[in-house]
Amino acid sequence: MPFTDVDGIKTRYEISGSGPPLLMFSPGGFNATLDNWTSFGIYERLDLLQNLQQRYTCITFDRREAGLSGGRVERVTWGDYAAQAAGLLDHVELDRAHLLGGCIGCSIAAAFAVAHPERTASMVLYSPAGGPKYRLTQHARFAEHLAYAEELGLAAVVELALSGEQTFSQEPRIGPWATVIRTDPSFAAEYGRLEVARYAETVGDMARTLFDRDTVPGAEPEKLMQLEIPALVVPGQDSSHATSAARYLEECLPRSEYWDVPVTEQTAETAPRRVLAFLDSIR
Repeated sequence: MPFTDVDGIKTRYEISGSGPPLLMFSPGGFNATLDNWTSFGIYERLDLLQNLQQRYTCITFDRREAGLSGGRVERVTWGDYAAQAAGLLDHVELDRAHLLGGCIGCSIAAAFAVAHPERTASMVLYSPAGGPKYRLTQHARFAEHLAYAEELGLAAVVELALSGEQTFSQEPRIGPWATVIRTDPSFAAEYGRLEVARYAETVGDMARTLFDRDTVPGAEPEKLMQLEIPALVVPGQDSSHATSAARYLEECLPRSEYWDVPVTEQTAETAPRRVLAFLDSIR
């Protein structure tokens, strides 16, 4: 599986299928890996990737700070996540692509479209993460991590991260850089020596600015309303993927279609067919 460097951050990616390019922003929260398209939550049963790669060139990747991609301790923004995707498109020598975001990937796809509308052919926003419970959960997760780091130090965070395979969502104390700690010994050594007070300020700002609203974060509504990009919005229906979040995107995006189907009726037969029909209509 190939890697490339995007702004100093190692990025793991994979290209499969043939046809028009489709850049896919992985689901899975802070563990947004390319493998999640076939193994995570609803996506495990939808067979989206298997069906899409029959007609599209699917570009999947591990988001920074996830899977085998690298990372950097800084106040990470949605713009930083979008920049990684833009750098990957540059690497594979593509000027433009369709976008497909799942879960938290919808926020990054929206941020990418706002930053690079000329590079965005269309958007599929599948089960966008968002809603008041989602925001509260994310803030609580960061708070638990910072409490642990401030009490025991970052060397203890490193030790805890290396002691298991849990994700930040499963074990908040290990923090959002846990996978980089596990895959990059030099990063882990530097991380363990960081000044806790400055680190806490950076991470606190990151949580506050990433999860700053009770709907879909990632792009300002005023910016979304200016996008003349075809979009398909597919709702989720749980505490992390509120249906209201999908309706918000439908309202903000002037050329959106809303697939008004409950999650129970989104199946391996219906979902790929609906997504392909939308993508095939964009020429």
